[in-house]
Amino acid sequence: MTQRFLQLPDVCEVLNISSSQAYALVRSGDLPAIRIGGRGQWRVEASELEAFIQRKYSETRDFVTSHPYAGTAAEHDHE
Repeated sequence: MTQRFLQLPDVCEVLNISSSQAYALVRSGDLPAIRIGGRGQWRVEASELEAFIQRKYSETRDFVTSHPYAGTAAEHDHE
């Protein structure tokens, strides 16, 4: 059975980001989440994480379309 809710460490693993980045995503509302329990631990619904990923793909496509790759050396310096 697939888990409905993920803990922040699970989100970190899926997105390959740090715990502070995951925390910032849920605190900002970019990644919808709920707080549960006495210590207010964050939980992210798996479907919300997938929707977030799809939004980021869409945003990236829009960015790439409006900022065509020019192949300059300066762009390679930021990779």
